[in-house]
Formats: sequence, C-alpha cells, structure tokens
Amino acid sequence: MPSPAITALDAAQLPYRLVSHGAVGSLAEAAAARGVAVPDVVKTIVVRRGEDDHLFVLTPGDRVISWPKLRALLGVHRLSMPDAAGALAATGYERGTITPFGASTAWPVVADERLRGREITLGAGERGLAIAIDADAAIAALGATVADVTDPQPTR
Repeated sequence: MPSPAITALDAAQLPYRLVSHGAVGSLAEAAAARGVAVPDVVKTIVVRRGEDDHLFVLTPGDRVISWPKLRALLGVHRLSMPDAAGALAATGYERGTITPFGASTAWPVVADERLRGREITLGAGERGLAIAIDADAAIAALGATVADVTDPQPTR
C-alpha cells in the first residue's frame, strides 16, 4: 500500500519519480544516496505558530530557516518547532519522512525562493524513500508561498 504522500501525488496527477535508498545518517549521505546535490535534498520543517496551528517550511538542504525572515513574512513574533511527537501529531509522519504531500492536515506551505526552477527531492512519507519532483510543479500543487526565508547553513 503506497504512503499517503504517494497517494496524494497520484491523485494530483503530478509527475514524480521514487528514489529508494537505504538508511542515511546525514543530509550529505541522503544526497549521495539519491544522486543529487545537497541543495536539492529539501528539508520539510514543521513550524508551530500556536495551539494546533502549524505550517510546513521547505528549505534547500544546505540552508537553515531564518527565523527573523519567517516571522516577518508571517507577521508573528513567536514561532517554534514541535518535538517529534508534536510533529507526528501535526502531520501523520515521523521525523525524517515528513512531506506536505498527504499530511494528515493540509497546513500552509512556505517554500524558500531558492527551490524554484530545479528538480528537488522530498521525503515520501516513509524511511528510505524519496520523491524527485519539479520544484515549480510541487510549489504550485501545494499552493505554497515562495519567499526568502533561509540563511546559509552555519559552518561548524
């Protein structure tokens, strides 16, 4: 039985391809396993705005959310990230598998502007499986707001 993400993509008649890979321990490993560059491994981050009010933020793999930019875009003063149990309750997906496609609640989506015009990979709702999809088609299907909401990944 396909994951809810695959069911949602099929129902929307969006072209995609599945990329299957083994367990990965980092974003760089995920990129290598998927045969893509790190920026094309998109992180789907669940952000909490308030009690039972969340959104998805899609960021390139080599970038992090800029909290000041995201707060300004949303016109709020406070945002947080739910813990693993909260993310599961909000989306129906475990961390590491989260995607806006087929989530248990269709929360709003914000996509970083750097995703446009490329093929990206997203979680497919289960471990070891990703969706490769045209970013512009995904953004349109999700009705995502596109904005500059990230900063470069800090060096360690």
